[in-house]
Amino acid sequence: MTATVSVPPVADIARRDIPAFVRAGERMMWIGGRQVAAVSGRTLPNTDPATEETLASVPRGEAADVDAAVKAARAAFTDPGWADMSPDRRGRILHQIADVIEEHADELATIDSVNMGAPRMLTAHMLAEASEVFRYYAGWPTKLSGVSVPAGKDRMAYTRKEPLGVVGIIWGWNGPMGQLPGKLAPALAAGNTVVLKPAETASLSTLRLAELLAGTDLPAGVVNVVTGLGAEAGQALVAHPGVAKIAFTGSTATGKLVQRQATDTLKRTTLELGGKSPSVVFADADLDVAVRGVAAGFLGNAGQACVAGSRVFVEESIREEFVEKLLKTMEAFTPGDPLTQGTLVGPLSTKAQFDRVSSYLDIAREEGANVVTGGGRFGDHGYFFAPTLLDDVRPGMRVVREEIFGPVGVITTFTGIDDAIAQANDTDYGLAASVWTTNLTTAHRMAAAIEAGTVWINTWAEMSTGNLPFGGYKQSGLGREGGLEGLDTYTQVKTVRIAL
Repeated sequence: MTATVSVPPVADIARRDIPAFVRAGERMMWIGGRQVAAVSGRTLPNTDPATEETLASVPRGEAADVDAAVKAARAAFTDPGWADMSPDRRGRILHQIADVIEEHADELATIDSVNMGAPRMLTAHMLAEASEVFRYYAGWPTKLSGVSVPAGKDRMAYTRKEPLGVVGIIWGWNGPMGQLPGKLAPALAAGNTVVLKPAETASLSTLRLAELLAGTDLPAGVVNVVTGLGAEAGQALVAHPGVAKIAFTGSTATGKLVQRQATDTLKRTTLELGGKSPSVVFADADLDVAVRGVAAGFLGNAGQACVAGSRVFVEESIREEFVEKLLKTMEAFTPGDPLTQGTLVGPLSTKAQFDRVSSYLDIAREEGANVVTGGGRFGDHGYFFAPTLLDDVRPGMRVVREEIFGPVGVITTFTGIDDAIAQANDTDYGLAASVWTTNLTTAHRMAAAIEAGTVWINTWAEMSTGNLPFGGYKQSGLGREGGLEGLDTYTQVKTVRIAL
């Protein structure tokens, strides 16, 4: 077992003002514009990770529920109320959704903070970005055009961009309202209908959003929500022959299962998967800025981020100074109540996640890594884990190669730019990276050489509001979300040839 860190206990947070929605007993799924229970009648608890208290329960949907949702989505897809809607009208509805999100941003952000533990300042940022993503894609329905192609005398040829049909969306518990818009907004902008399957442990904000969408002009059945376990509802959604595409965010292991199962019906997939991202700090960097960025890179959201910069590489000549500054900076990341202003690190999302992170610290010690700070439970209740830094690590260690998904960073040194590139790329993943340097040549060379879908220079985790593509290299995923690249994954191209 992992040792308990000797630190002051987290303040009593059991008596907080939280949205009534999460205290309302059993919530319902949304299928065909109606709130429904699971066919089986079974439910799943959603828990507050800061207090370990059970919040509202959600339906434990299974294959029968997924089938009903897909049929409702298919009916909405072919109904003239959606299928024949003008592009301008569809864009206005996306703006309505953005308005609703803005109006209820405080509530939705608080629900996510209570339900999965992310600090309130982080979930508020996610909700601000969410409305902007919908506004960005609201401009696209009027611009989804094909092209006219020269075809010779007495011939005409052109292409059409058309929606795919029913899209299944499955995404992570580590930021529900941060991840969903990048999938839902382009899917709707392209004219698809959707079935949403949120994470079973963090479903409440999605159910509340569905309730809010019912008050917009979005036709019934265009957006459906089925809650339940990944192995039941999620698997049924991936396997359903009536689903044309799966957009998935989650672990690489689960993403591989999704991809394999999707091949049975040859449905399209976009997969945003795990990461073990490098943060590379050169000796010429502004160390004070770099230290803050690096700390936030592996401690933000308690390390529960696919882009977490959990592998820290520091140029050998500044190692001692950098580590000293980093340890000092980490003191500001003391775990606390996610709803308290100024909290930078909340609890891990579930007991299972707490146990997983704890097991990796046991592995780290067994492999010979040195725990510089942290290394175990923080406080005496809730799933809080102390911010942790490991050194004396080697490239082959599991804590260096595998995604821990907790507030744990590993630090090592490099001797020059070629060594930095080699070490940064020595991973099965390739989602993101950060480079800290004041040398423009170094910055551009690193940006070109690092095998990752996103490279940040002198910053970390700056996500776009929809206008830039995001995705991974190697085992960090397939396809892109965001921008025109993301929108294209929700369309198919039809060629038309006419003999005049």
